[in-house]
Amino acid sequence: MTRVVKIKTGSKFEEIGSYSRVVCVDNWIYVSNTAGRHPQTQQIPEDVVEQTLQVFANIEAALAAVDATLADVIASRVFIQNPDDTMAVMTKIGEKFRGIDPVSTVTCPPLGSTVYKVEIEVTAYRGASRVEIEKRTVAL
Repeated sequence: MTRVVKIKTGSKFEEIGSYSRVVCVDNWIYVSNTAGRHPQTQQIPEDVVEQTLQVFANIEAALAAVDATLADVIASRVFIQNPDDTMAVMTKIGEKFRGIDPVSTVTCPPLGSTVYKVEIEVTAYRGASRVEIEKRTVAL
């Protein structure tokens, strides 16, 4: 039987928007678009790289809540407020996802507030990090 787990973190935005931070359907894990707000202090770093690191800390905590890790991520969607920040953000993302290599979409739309410089949403498959991976390079 299919099992669905929905996790909220207590964020006022989750309550206002009536959404979950994580929805886990069997081994499929969906993590909502995540900003760089520190969960205890509620502070958002000014620096885009620091925001990116906090986004990853938040995502990693969300994945841990359903017994998964960043290594289980198979897809990411990256939203960067200012196109000029793309290289800095993607360099940090490249460091975090090195060897994991999920599919990725990167776009530069306006975000919900100008304080948010980067947001990331991920899809993971619990256990993907523990199976044999076949990597190929093809010319497209």
